[in-house]
Amino acid sequence: MSALSLAVRDANTMLRRNLLHVRRYPSLTLNLLLTPVMLLLLFVYIFGDVMSAGIGGGDRSAYIAYLVPGILLLTIGGTTIGSAVSVAMDMTEGIIARFRTMAIHRGSVLIGHVIGSVLQCVMSVVLVGAVAVAIGFRSADATALEWILAVGLLALVSLALTWIAVGMGLSSPTVEAASNNAMPLMVLPLLSSAFVPIDAMPGWFRPIAEYQPFTPAIETLRGLLLGTEIGHNGWLAVAWCLALAALGYFWSTSLFNRDPK
Repeated sequence: MSALSLAVRDANTMLRRNLLHVRRYPSLTLNLLLTPVMLLLLFVYIFGDVMSAGIGGGDRSAYIAYLVPGILLLTIGGTTIGSAVSVAMDMTEGIIARFRTMAIHRGSVLIGHVIGSVLQCVMSVVLVGAVAVAIGFRSADATALEWILAVGLLALVSLALTWIAVGMGLSSPTVEAASNNAMPLMVLPLLSSAFVPIDAMPGWFRPIAEYQPFTPAIETLRGLLLGTEIGHNGWLAVAWCLALAALGYFWSTSLFNRDPK
């Protein structure tokens, strides 16, 4: 059997292991999903009339359309926190040290976590998207190509944030520390253009919302699904994703390959 075949086999084994953990301990995933769903319902049914007056001209459905792309990115950020926790749990319980002594492909452990997390992100986005459709979100003007590009962007964001989350999990001394260290993955979307346009923010706050990875991704997703202007946000979103994925990959592999003390 070739080295590539062995790597694929071992990565598939690690993927099955991680998916079994998700099935056996669904509370973590459900807790992370609860936040974006609650925010979606809160901003639509509690603040919807007020927010839609400024964004949709009083049309709540227009504000739902504006809100959903940001909520989907928030869902991905929240789901990847679970990846940081899962990796930190493996580290603190000693299973990673045991894997290092076994005759398995060294990178398969991380690859299993990453692929498993991306699949969880996709499932989480589908679930939150279904809730959004149930309360009135529509994207009738998007073509099949635009839908494909939107799904590809969501997958790319999931991959980038997962590698960052894996690095956070590997660098954290405890599971609780991993959960806290990964919180920016969920906080940054709240400080982006997810809920209100950047132009409506105070001048001192606008750079925080504008010059971060989530805002161009959200605006690109809006452009693909709602037909708004994408402008330079498309290539900025892809550049952010590729940069974060590369950073997370090299950071994670460096930590994982470091000799234990």
